[in-house]
Amino acid sequence: MADYSNTKIEATAVEDAGHSSSLDEPKKHQHSVVELTNNTEGEIRNPLAALSREQLFSDVDTFARENGLLDALPMLRKGALVAQSPALFKEIEELDEHERTALREETTHRFKLPRTLYACLFLNSIAAAIQGWDQTGSNGANLAFSKQFNLPDKGPVCEAAGTCEMNSWIIGFVNSCPYIAIALFAAWISDPINELLGRRWTIFLAAILSVVAPLGSAFTQTWPMLCVCRVILGLGMGLKEVTVPVFSAENVPANVRGGLVMSWQIWTACGIFLGTAANVAFMNVGDKLAWRLQLGSAFLPAVPLVIGILFMPESPRWLMKKKRYANAYKSFLRLRNTPLQAARDLYYTHALLDQEEVLIRQSGINPESNFFTRFVELFTIPRVRRATQASGIVMIGQQMCGKLTGVVNIIAFYSSTIFKEGGATDRTALLASFGFGLVNFVFAWPAVWTIDTFGRRGLLLFTFPNMFWTLLAAGMCFYIPKDNPPHLGLIAFFVYLFGAFYSPGEGPVPFTYSAEVFPLSHREVGMSWAVATNNFWAAVLSLTLPRMLALFKPQGVFGFYAGLNILAFVMIFLWLPETKQRTLEELDYVFAVPTKTHMKYQVGKNLPWWFKRYVLHRPHLEKPLLYKFGATALPPLKLKGGKKESGKAV
Repeated sequence: MADYSNTKIEATAVEDAGHSSSLDEPKKHQHSVVELTNNTEGEIRNPLAALSREQLFSDVDTFARENGLLDALPMLRKGALVAQSPALFKEIEELDEHERTALREETTHRFKLPRTLYACLFLNSIAAAIQGWDQTGSNGANLAFSKQFNLPDKGPVCEAAGTCEMNSWIIGFVNSCPYIAIALFAAWISDPINELLGRRWTIFLAAILSVVAPLGSAFTQTWPMLCVCRVILGLGMGLKEVTVPVFSAENVPANVRGGLVMSWQIWTACGIFLGTAANVAFMNVGDKLAWRLQLGSAFLPAVPLVIGILFMPESPRWLMKKKRYANAYKSFLRLRNTPLQAARDLYYTHALLDQEEVLIRQSGINPESNFFTRFVELFTIPRVRRATQASGIVMIGQQMCGKLTGVVNIIAFYSSTIFKEGGATDRTALLASFGFGLVNFVFAWPAVWTIDTFGRRGLLLFTFPNMFWTLLAAGMCFYIPKDNPPHLGLIAFFVYLFGAFYSPGEGPVPFTYSAEVFPLSHREVGMSWAVATNNFWAAVLSLTLPRMLALFKPQGVFGFYAGLNILAFVMIFLWLPETKQRTLEELDYVFAVPTKTHMKYQVGKNLPWWFKRYVLHRPHLEKPLLYKFGATALPPLKLKGGKKESGKAV
């Protein structure tokens, strides 16, 4: 549930709110209609807030009766009261002191959560670590498998044969195979597989593939065979990238969702670190064996994931999507500290999903639409299109498209190659890559505490300018003569500094952000779009980097990507809404705000305020607000055919 402790409540209470607010009873003072596809006022409202106690209990009784939850009815009633007035829980007479303490600790002890939830997040973290390890296995193997398969991309042998250019493209293709597979296939089949199997079994399937593919890679005899194994690896990676962040986002309370869902990137960074450690551990066993062990070792973390995910609860929101509310309540009971919090989150989510269904029908969407229809709706329905745009910006921001920056993956995929270009030996290049993996992991941790306070948007706007200058400095250091001692040291220093800024910003935010911005009806296909976008440009990056290094030299490549950080900064400032401390369903209102309204606020109000506050040092200047978090009930929504409905589902 959202943290309302710092929310400014809009003073627009409905007159006579103590009476029934049934659909047929006119109110004395009716609100203007909030168009959830065009929310120009930025209003975000609680659908339960203006209901009378009698009407609220009547709705709860109906909900319990229709969904086989009569045994939980007393707790559901209390949970609905808390959901209706979250800031006033101390005044609810039905609560005992233990329940009030649990609610109070949501603010004072935000990370006091059940062991089952942490176990679930731990397994999701293992899934993320597999991704990072898979990436850096090829990093070290790049130095050896090309020799094994007779694919030299430099030197007199390939120059004499005229094969240097072709071999560099082949090496790039081998490395890019997982990302091509994700972008073109794996990400998109995640939607129907999630629809059919659920989050838990999809992760199980991905874990099986993550065991098989690295072991197969270790025993390949030709580069086409290695490509096939890496395509299989991409299938497992794609299923995990789509499903695991969504699984985490749907399980975690809103007030700590950013900090805990971003564990995906922390443990991807951990996997990168472990992969670089494995590269170093196996670097002295000989070229013929080292690359096989470096690729094959990535199967290790997948084994506990295969076993452990079977014992975790299914996502309650996925169960609610399937109308399995009794099972959803059981999941919430395992994922929350008390039955009261489980009942509250179940009923409040139900109320918001009811409202989301109204939004869907209002927009002309069929809730039972198929995958292809939902994909088209990513770009045609205003509320969904804004989420698609925002997730695309942050995902492309991790990679490259000629517009944004993704140079951290140059370092993750090719850091050994980059450092070797800087004059290092194979051993020194692997050790330098190990140092980057360590920095990437350590500096991801601050985002756990800042992503839900400083915000997703705030972290990006702070870190992108710093990534620009550190990356530019690293590129300029290649102009220092190689025989000069500071040459390699300064390159490594600025690359590490770049990683220190990347890790708490553009590292954790994209997958956290993309997992939360889409409505439940489009969450799987939306995340599929985001992951496919991310991996398509990862494939382009991996495929083109060897040729870019040959043509532009390292300083040119680094300078190119450094400049793109500034463009990424501008796009994020103009087009990326903040999502911190809002429930997944409340974000429907955030993304109903038109893009033009968002841009006008940022340029016309927020930027001048920031300049006056931090440049002209006016600390007491009040910040203008874009969103109004109202305490009132939802107004009627206009549906097709002229029919009106309040905050109830059609």
